Amino acid sequence: MYPTVAEVLALPVLRQGRPHVVAGSAGLDAPVRWAHVAEVADIAHLLRGGELVLTTGVALPDDGPALARYVADLAGVGAAGLVIELVRHWSDKLPTALVEAAEEHGLPLVTLSRETRYVSVTEAVNGQIVDAQVAELRAAERVHETFTALTVAGAEPGVVLGEVARLTEQPVVLETLSHEVLAYDAAGTDPAELLTGWPSRSRVVQLGERTGYHPGSGWLVTVVGARGHDWGRLVVVCADQPPHRHRVVAERAASALAVHRLVAKDTDGLERQAHRAVLAELLASPAPSAELLARASALAVPLPGRQLVGLAVRPRLTGTRPALSTPPVLRELAEATVLAARRAKVSALVATDELGVRALIALSPEANADAVLHRLATDVHEARGSAPGVLAVGTTVSSPAEAGRTLLEAGQVAAAALGTGSERVLHRLSDVRLRGLLHLLAGDERVTAFAQRELGPLRQRDATSGSRLVQALRHYCEQGGNKSAAAAAAHTSRTAYYQQLARIEQVLGVRLEDPESMLSLYVALLVDDLTRTSEEDSPGRAPQ
Repeated sequence: MYPTVAEVLALPVLRQGRPHVVAGSAGLDAPVRWAHVAEVADIAHLLRGGELVLTTGVALPDDGPALARYVADLAGVGAAGLVIELVRHWSDKLPTALVEAAEEHGLPLVTLSRETRYVSVTEAVNGQIVDAQVAELRAAERVHETFTALTVAGAEPGVVLGEVARLTEQPVVLETLSHEVLAYDAAGTDPAELLTGWPSRSRVVQLGERTGYHPGSGWLVTVVGARGHDWGRLVVVCADQPPHRHRVVAERAASALAVHRLVAKDTDGLERQAHRAVLAELLASPAPSAELLARASALAVPLPGRQLVGLAVRPRLTGTRPALSTPPVLRELAEATVLAARRAKVSALVATDELGVRALIALSPEANADAVLHRLATDVHEARGSAPGVLAVGTTVSSPAEAGRTLLEAGQVAAAALGTGSERVLHRLSDVRLRGLLHLLAGDERVTAFAQRELGPLRQRDATSGSRLVQALRHYCEQGGNKSAAAAAAHTSRTAYYQQLARIEQVLGVRLEDPESMLSLYVALLVDDLTRTSEEDSPGRAPQ
């Protein structure tokens, strides 16, 4: 907002006086708050700091000690510089004591070799300062209006950060107080370069005020929070000292973000959204980009050089639909998973999806993956004792490029395990066996067509006659072909049940005692179950 001493000296009205810097050149970048004409030697106590003092020197003493005190007093109150006209008192050069004192205190000392109309100088300099102040006020008003509109509209953090980047033309990052990146806008710069090593870089930037500039890092930082509960920091990355309007932008953006979080009433929304975005890209990217790896690292979950394991947590089924799969319960399930990962001292990306929780666990190369995962699963089960869930993991992989595969496997194992009724603490591919294989092939039309061929006639008979032959066949297969056990499971007399089995053989044209026939029919039943469950889960279900 304020011009520097160097910029003032470049004004035409001063250039006409042929200015020459004779001392204190190191202070030419000092801002000039006002231009002030002073023809008295004891002017210092009347100044407030930042003034460029203009004088002809007629009232200044000639003895060295007095001139040194004069300069020391000006420097002591923070004067921006001293301009002396070499016409009336000194016509050739300034006294050595004056020059040496100015150099010692770093006070810019400038001579004018021509008579200069100081009234024109003050009009030009002070007019420029006032114009800049008015422009700053107008800019602040526009910033206020912009972020007020965003707050009223309930703008998402990404939109707010985009506006900060547009107004400052600098990269901006929203982080937690534990230095994990929640959202960012690189403002056209390289996102990977912006985010690489973020947590470690952020930890060293500590300020004693809510908003401040850290010259060492080039960060303008403001705390984000409301009602005495601070939860994050907004960082505008700017190499040079930012202008005041950038502070205004940062503070108004922080207010908008704090209000959004209060209104959303979702204490973990931003963290989970950031994790969800990274997980979604890992699932979709066969070769994760440097930016994606940097984003994961900025969330305190480094992926390269780690053992990576996909994890899926699903609420137990009631009937044919997921139980308690409402946003609050899914958030509680995610929180239980996050806390379990912290207790196990492992890094994890954790987010809710349409059916439960998806996570990617990052372990050190030396970690015992089985032991860590068993402990984590046990903690989640204990935390969710009132609403137990199914926990499943994919294959342990060693490359971020394989992260998508282990995540997909975990989801497929969890879906298969839900239908088994197993009470295992943790499910793996080897635990779900045939059901797991069918889950992997569930989207294949050939598998669906196979099930339809095997069971179609039986379903048609049930539909037309009101019989329950498909259910009778299910009991038979689940009891491994033991007719007595199947009749007991069906709560039917053996005579009536045997008649149902004979009718099944007649409709399908097969012998149930034939092992291949029973196996084919059981596989068809499993495929049919998986298909119907998938169809019931999909309509109208959106990610939480």
